[in-house]
Amino acid sequence: MPISIIIEKCTGCSLCVKACPFDAIRIMDWPEGHGLASNSQSQKKAVIDLNKCTLCGACRDACKFKAVLLEKTPAKCELPDIKGYKGIWVFIEQKNGRVQSVSYELLGKAQELSGKLNCQVSGVLIGNKLEDQLDELIFCGADNIYLVEDAELANFQDEPYTNILVGLVKKYKPEILLCGATNIGRSLISRVAINIKAGLTADCTGLDIDPDKKILLQTRPAFGGNIMATIISPNYRPQMATVRHKVFAPMSADKKRKGKIIKESFDPSFYVSRTKLIDIVEEIESTVNLSEADIIVSGGRGMGGPENFKLLEGLAHILGAAVGSSRAAVDAGWMPYSHQVGQTGRTVAPKIYFACGISGQIQHLVGMQSSKIIVAINKDPDAPIFKVATYGIVGDLFQVVPELTKTFKEVLRK
Repeated sequence: MPISIIIEKCTGCSLCVKACPFDAIRIMDWPEGHGLASNSQSQKKAVIDLNKCTLCGACRDACKFKAVLLEKTPAKCELPDIKGYKGIWVFIEQKNGRVQSVSYELLGKAQELSGKLNCQVSGVLIGNKLEDQLDELIFCGADNIYLVEDAELANFQDEPYTNILVGLVKKYKPEILLCGATNIGRSLISRVAINIKAGLTADCTGLDIDPDKKILLQTRPAFGGNIMATIISPNYRPQMATVRHKVFAPMSADKKRKGKIIKESFDPSFYVSRTKLIDIVEEIESTVNLSEADIIVSGGRGMGGPENFKLLEGLAHILGAAVGSSRAAVDAGWMPYSHQVGQTGRTVAPKIYFACGISGQIQHLVGMQSSKIIVAINKDPDAPIFKVATYGIVGDLFQVVPELTKTFKEVLRK
């Protein structure tokens, strides 16, 4: 055993019991004839519960009689060989045969990072009959595209896509692998990370390259959004990160760019899945899609109740905008979660963002601070939202919003 009690030395003093932070030691009667000398001073001895013990050594340090024997075997950690890993990869997410916009955003950021690493940017596209979108991916930042097509891969499924991406990573050894923090991306990339024994930073809001060590700096909110943590993975490859939709802007399409298409095929065993896709049902939205909206009108705790969101819906209708909300409004049951903007909701970057009755806590700012124009309406002149606002209106939103709706209606009618 790595830890044991030397019976002849133990006096049953209970110092070790008090020192153990895991409640793993008890003072118990020690049966006669079990290693206890007949002239021993006490039959009370310490007994260690090995199911609770973590080998921390607190009991050994507390024992005045040196009755605790602890033998720790140094852990051996063999770091993998990371030589030969080169290039930045972006998983190109497609849904129903159409490449999703988050992929173009990541290609643009990858091109920016590649200039600091002097490497190429590659996209990995898995699906079926996707040739008509390859040129656009190259125009928007891909130097290479690894293409895997098969009728069985038309729609995303966890296991086949994981098997394929793991196979490609092991074969070509990219230095960095980026993926959108979408439902598909989160489901896929965590499985890939486990299979290739690499680290993964989720929901990044910033990516950069360390100028000296040439490693990926992955920045994300931590501790409920109260701090921004920069995470590195210096000893494992690829360095992996997921990024939320709308955090980065896609690069402008350059139709002069040239790229290489690398077609890969896999054994049918790679396509085996324990789950079966029955059907895909598109969500029917009565309003504009929040993530894709050019204008968003959001409300927070200052709205006072669910019935008051009718004011925001009226303004949104005039502007052709989507309606959003802060987490406080969602937690109060005033708005559905699908409308939540912020760290634990949607990340958006519209042309105009109206923040009505929203104080501007960091958790909310993380989800909308990339908006081109931010209009804040709040009766508290010291609200944090005004620090990031392009335009600020200090006043009662129940007076301001109806006036805005009326004015926009008159102007847009002309």
